[in-house]
Amino acid sequence: MKKKILAVSSGGGHWVQLRRLQQALDGQDIAYVTVHADYKMDIPSGARFYTVRDATRWDRWHLVVLLFQLLLIFWKERPQIVISTGAAPGYLSLRLGKLFGAKTVWIDSVANVEEISLSGQRIAKYADLWLTQWPHLAVSTGPHYKGSVL
Repeated sequence: MKKKILAVSSGGGHWVQLRRLQQALDGQDIAYVTVHADYKMDIPSGARFYTVRDATRWDRWHLVVLLFQLLLIFWKERPQIVISTGAAPGYLSLRLGKLFGAKTVWIDSVANVEEISLSGQRIAKYADLWLTQWPHLAVSTGPHYKGSVL
């Protein structure tokens, strides 16, 4: 049976890493959420695509707008699983995912070589599966290392 998955990321490297997971998600019912409308050309035909406002912790108004955009997407999609490679859109999506009863997966960015990202540190207690892409950052309580998407 197909799982209903919401795959969420901000732009740049976060989006590249999320796209690298596409093959692993083949055969599932996927909707993508990101911050750039032109990224739609990167996803498989037939997958649903949403664009949301990009935000940072320094711009509270954009975070509020982002939260409401995500709420509408969650209301429409009702995902069973939420996967994110970061940053703010992913963080808020995992938090909403828990409220909507979804399983949640956070994959910390490969760019975070020295330490887990701030978003990753803050989302840890809300993620059902918390992953790092660097073996030396993995610890028994999480994040866990299962490989890299790059």
